Amino acid sequence: MRNSQVIPIWNWGSIRQASLALAAGLLIDYFGLRLLGVRIEIFTGIQYFNLIWFIALFMLPLAGGVVVSWIYGLGGKYLAYLPPLPVMGLDYYLSMHTAHLPVGEQLMPLGWWGFFVILSTESSAIGGVFGEIMNKRIYGRDTPAPDAAERKQ
Repeated sequence: MRNSQVIPIWNWGSIRQASLALAAGLLIDYFGLRLLGVRIEIFTGIQYFNLIWFIALFMLPLAGGVVVSWIYGLGGKYLAYLPPLPVMGLDYYLSMHTAHLPVGEQLMPLGWWGFFVILSTESSAIGGVFGEIMNKRIYGRDTPAPDAAERKQ
């Protein structure tokens, strides 16, 4: 399966491109959460679930997934799963061990927080598929992209 369209061939160029794509996705997720001022791991009550929280949980990882897939290219939809987990994991760890919680706020139970991580990761994966579609390398093209045609030879 050397010239597979499904599994990309790993070489130093693709590893460098994957690292760049993952770094871009991590930065988008990390700084986007800071910019929105949302802390997914902290629960203050039912009023906490608002539009900005929705944007931070779904739209921000979707944008990160699009960027990851757009930078990496074919196979980027698989890399798009990765950026939300370390960002949200770091936030949870810092909130649990170093940050002092304000009065009236509590740290979410790990299982509940894990559910939100899964939602965020799936949103990022959808963004990864959109990024591949934007690259026009797969999904509905009659002829393969130029680099795909070269790999077949």
